[in-house]
Amino acid sequence: MPELGDTYDPNVFINCPFDRGYPPIFDAIVFAILDCGFRPLCARERMNSAQIRLEKISELIRDSRSIHDLSRVETNGPYSLPRFNMPLELGIALGCAKFGEGRHRDKSLLVLDRRRYRYHRFVSDLSGQDISEHRNRPARAIEAVRNWLRTESADADIPGPEFITGRYPTFQRELPRLAALTHLNSTNLSYVDYCFTISEWVKANARAIPTA
Repeated sequence: MPELGDTYDPNVFINCPFDRGYPPIFDAIVFAILDCGFRPLCARERMNSAQIRLEKISELIRDSRSIHDLSRVETNGPYSLPRFNMPLELGIALGCAKFGEGRHRDKSLLVLDRRRYRYHRFVSDLSGQDISEHRNRPARAIEAVRNWLRTESADADIPGPEFITGRYPTFQRELPRLAALTHLNSTNLSYVDYCFTISEWVKANARAIPTA
């Protein structure tokens, strides 16, 4: 496999929460990235326990476009403290774009939230940034990711958001069968296995018309 630094253009790092309610959004984002012809990257892809987590994430941010979802910063747990991992990692990406050299000067970011202007309440320094909302709906997340990749890559071959969102339910229905073909459990797929299954489906259904 080539080093990430040698394949920057297709890489899209996903900086997102991993709470119990988020998988429908995450799964849709991964599908959208692959169906648009890009390579999704996530901290879950790397299993090296010797590598510090923040170091791992920093490397992924360095070598990728990146998506940052701020929809899970509310307080939780016995101490009622907010979760700041997502804003922290967004800050690393913004710093990379601001102070980096070469290609990093043109680093492209997509910032997501449940509502477009909700971030004013917890990270007002982002004022002026273009935030996209997904409203906790997978189809809205797919649309936001597709539109960003189409704009930032200038790839005219990326189909419209309605086309991709229409294909996603078809893939979801076929996922159990596809997983079984490779002796996998569709309800307990690793990140790498999930990406592989989508990639194989996309190859077999290149630009297929969505079915009801």
